[in-house]
Amino acid sequence: MTWTQWFIFLLIIQVIHGLGTWKLYVKADKKAWQAFVPVYNAVVLMKIINRPVWWVILLFLPVVNVIMFIVVWVETARSFGKNTYLDTFLAVISLGFYNYYLNYVADVKHIKDRALQPKSSSGEWTSSVLFAIVAATIVHTYFIQPFTIPSSSLEKSLLVGDFLFVSKFHYGARVPMTTVAAPMVHDTIPGLKVKSYLFDDNFEKRKTSWLNKLQLPYLRLPGFENIKRNEIVVFNQPADTLLDMNDFHPKRNYYKPIDKKTNLVKRCVGLPGDSLEVRNGYVYINGKKNDLPDRAKLQFSYEVDLKPNRTLDGDIVGYLKERYDITDGIYVSYKTQKITLPAATQFAANQFKNHPSVSKVTRVVGKKGEFDPNIFPHTPEYPWNVDFFGPLYLPKAGATIALNLEVLPLYKRAISEYEGNTVSVNGNQILINGEVANSYTFKQDYYWMMGDNRHNSIDARAWGLVPYNHVLGKPILIWMSWNGAKPRWERFFTTVHGKGKATSYLIPVLILLGLWIGYNQWRKRKKA
Repeated sequence: MTWTQWFIFLLIIQVIHGLGTWKLYVKADKKAWQAFVPVYNAVVLMKIINRPVWWVILLFLPVVNVIMFIVVWVETARSFGKNTYLDTFLAVISLGFYNYYLNYVADVKHIKDRALQPKSSSGEWTSSVLFAIVAATIVHTYFIQPFTIPSSSLEKSLLVGDFLFVSKFHYGARVPMTTVAAPMVHDTIPGLKVKSYLFDDNFEKRKTSWLNKLQLPYLRLPGFENIKRNEIVVFNQPADTLLDMNDFHPKRNYYKPIDKKTNLVKRCVGLPGDSLEVRNGYVYINGKKNDLPDRAKLQFSYEVDLKPNRTLDGDIVGYLKERYDITDGIYVSYKTQKITLPAATQFAANQFKNHPSVSKVTRVVGKKGEFDPNIFPHTPEYPWNVDFFGPLYLPKAGATIALNLEVLPLYKRAISEYEGNTVSVNGNQILINGEVANSYTFKQDYYWMMGDNRHNSIDARAWGLVPYNHVLGKPILIWMSWNGAKPRWERFFTTVHGKGKATSYLIPVLILLGLWIGYNQWRKRKKA
């Protein structure tokens, strides 16, 4: 829905609330009209149920408000003497319409100074859990979100098994668009394998379904910095129409809202307004080779020829991984005397050349002009591949491009899916929203996200431009890291960005934690 439609919807909710509670307001020594005034009625209600006024803010935070509505329904019933399990159940199951029974049928009196402490251990436990969920959801949505590295696309900088803290406030927290969803759960509810949100995923019905009209328009809170070149960024995969987050074979008849698309982490090598090109596997920006930070380690695929009748002693895979820091996926063919390294740094490849059993090490590179159908924009008119790509202009907000049939494949998805227009072709004419268009002015910025593991990364080369409204946040800290069942202690509490070798702050964190625990124990003993 648009902001205007949401405003009308909220006014209707206020009328429903007023009709169902105005007598209760009167019984609480308030005025009947106060039950109908938007926002003010919530402030007055907080006084009626003897709760802090700042709760009103929580009623307007998407996702959080779903929990808070339930709490307020129950608290309203309890403020008028309805404390039984049945009353609580009816208040929740009726979606708050139990108030109508209290308002028009039940003979209730307002308990002005009621005790706020739950009368049972189960009630106390439920209250504690609910507010823990509320607090965690606020932190998760607007400040810091935990994230796990699932793939090796940024290997050496970020490893599979790294656990990150991702900052939402650096670039500005994005207000949730999906209003009815389980808190702190992204795509599916763990164990149940069902969607964690209400949404019609049918591609044909995605714009007309009433469920999808519950979506909020895109809104981002102010941040204090912009995305910088070569920063590692977490974002929602723009072309994600996957039924299963682990299924990387797009099905175009399945659709997800922006904030529920698959979370990915890549390096932002191209900024709005750049002209980007990939030559021989290396990125060039405006004709100049992109210089990566020293922590970044590019990896490519290599083929290794062994000398005749020579093999490596011992476990060749273990030898390569231990000696040359080469990742998994090594393929060895003793028949052809060849080794395939799917991902290795240039340093590791050069070191390996000196081994007495090695004849030659060759980097695998695609041919310029060789068309790869898996590479954006997926048309033979642009014969691009993972090693030779572009040049491609990355649009920025307010920039206007000339539009013709030649460039349309590059920007059609952005104009239609990301900017909400209908795009069609009639002969040699391009129609946007039914009108002939020879140019287009973009509404938002677009970025280019790539992995350092250049031959083992599903990134922008596969789906194209990444719009700013898909940006989630900036990873700032690796708080834990595991290699299978083995902890990588040297990576605990290390920063993601920065120069030089990352330093672990695990020991200082443990010292501070110990001091805090000791201080609390001392304070309890002193109080006793």
